[in-house]
Amino acid sequence: MSNPLFFAFRQFGARKSSIRPRALADHEFAAPSATIFLVMRKMRAPLIVLIVVFSISVVGLALIPGVDADGNPVRMTLFDSFYVISYTATTIGFGEIPLPFTVAQRLWVTFSIYLSVIGWAYAIGSLLTLLGDAGFRRALAVQRFTRTVARSREPFLLLAGYGQTGRLLVKAFDALGQRVVVLDKVDRRIEALDLEPLHADVPGLAADAASPHLLTLAGLGHRHCAGVLALTDNDETNLTISVTAALLRPDLPVFTRTASATIADRARAFGTPIVVDPFDVFGDHLRLALSAPSTFQLLEWLEGGPGAELPVRGKLPPDGRWVLCGYGRFGKRLVEDFRAAGLEVTIIETTDSDERGVIRGDAADLEVLAKAKLDSAIGVVAGTDNDTTNLSILANSRQLNPNLFLAARQNKPSSTALFRAMNVDSLLVPTEVVAHQVYAQISTPLLWRFLKEAPARGDAWAAEVVERLRGHCGMALPALWAMTLDVAHSPAVVGALASEDVCIGDLLRDPVDRDHRLDAVPLLLGRGDDAILCPGNDVHLATGDALLFAGTPHARRELQLTMVNDSTAAYVLFDRHVPDGLVWRKLSRRYGRTSATT
Repeated sequence: MSNPLFFAFRQFGARKSSIRPRALADHEFAAPSATIFLVMRKMRAPLIVLIVVFSISVVGLALIPGVDADGNPVRMTLFDSFYVISYTATTIGFGEIPLPFTVAQRLWVTFSIYLSVIGWAYAIGSLLTLLGDAGFRRALAVQRFTRTVARSREPFLLLAGYGQTGRLLVKAFDALGQRVVVLDKVDRRIEALDLEPLHADVPGLAADAASPHLLTLAGLGHRHCAGVLALTDNDETNLTISVTAALLRPDLPVFTRTASATIADRARAFGTPIVVDPFDVFGDHLRLALSAPSTFQLLEWLEGGPGAELPVRGKLPPDGRWVLCGYGRFGKRLVEDFRAAGLEVTIIETTDSDERGVIRGDAADLEVLAKAKLDSAIGVVAGTDNDTTNLSILANSRQLNPNLFLAARQNKPSSTALFRAMNVDSLLVPTEVVAHQVYAQISTPLLWRFLKEAPARGDAWAAEVVERLRGHCGMALPALWAMTLDVAHSPAVVGALASEDVCIGDLLRDPVDRDHRLDAVPLLLGRGDDAILCPGNDVHLATGDALLFAGTPHARRELQLTMVNDSTAAYVLFDRHVPDGLVWRKLSRRYGRTSATT
């Protein structure tokens, strides 16, 4: 079965070693061959000392005469002298050869021993110093990282930023068998990459990804590079990565994270990056949760990826006034969304604001919250950039009005347990929002198409889809996969389509017992520019159709068998028993002709 990511890269137009040096500046990256030159430069003096010590010892021993068995003077050759000094200086000690030494020779060998000890001590000390040198470790790290990336023979994604978002995506892509190369300027994040229980080795380098030279070393120009993910926590860095990729590899899909409209516009000026703004996404999700809770439940479940538990369907609050605490970038985006939906908003902010009707003060203060008249409000959004403040706002709001719809922004992953205990109705975790958005668009483009078109179908329709998924797949989202009806991926079904009509309901029959339906739900049928969401069993298939399924792993394996095996497809689609195998087919045709003649 082909990896669904390969299909994703075609749709977007694209055709372990973990290294832990200190974070590198933009222009501090030397070529990988610099390691050799660095070693030669640092070890030049120790090597010269060792050569001089050996030369003096060898020449001196060759010049001092010895005595043979007859008492005649004899001198060693330079080779014999070098041989004796070599095993003596390395503490092997074979003895006095080829003849017993004279007193003069023994004195010289003793002198050579102490001289070589000094030389070796100096060389070893210099080598240990070199191994601890930051420049050497940095050059060695770049060389090892570059070599690993250069040897890649599978499509890989270049991921800049291994924070919470990057960590979630690496785990998700690893489960799909998709290779990833990671860059992050924080050492401890790259160190954490070593501890992740991943199936494949993930090359990682601690460095500033804003360097175009570094991006090139990380595989931006590699023929197997399939996409760039700029997901650091710095908008300017993400912009630089996006611009670099657009200029050097305009054929690659680029995903960039930013909460600034200005940065997004500047990125789009150099290409067509896919910009993910967690604040905009949350605003859309919150409006959907308030107006269509079943649709929000469905989308949130599908965006969670395989293994995600079915989220609880939220309650539908009445129309009324909202109280927003925190009027930063997130608050301003949310106010725009609320007012676009015709909702009244009261704002609480600690600093002065040009906005009219803003209550100035600390929203975590019970008295300040009371000024917002929560008893007549329907919901509160705790949207500051401090998790402790947001938790205090939620607790005080619930104390003033237990019936409020509570929404909050979670800034740190470590606060997850606290917000879960608070049991808020809608929670923004920017890192997870970005991860879900990027994963949904890259892993299966058909899923992203489904997510974009599903809200228009209505809340009742979404509730029916949720029930179908739960009935066939259980409370945890199983595998999501895409299939294309073409000769390369579905030869058996394409062969059947050439002569007869095939419906989706026929395709979902069990190869063991065709009267039993596989536990799989078709979510989308793509046919050119047209798409049918949750097609019924009577929808006819055509060559070239793209199908998105959600189902159990068993259903996926059985469906794949139907796609590629002629005898299985004949039984599943038409209830025909066709011999499987070349010999049986020949025998069947032979006896079939004989019977017909008779």
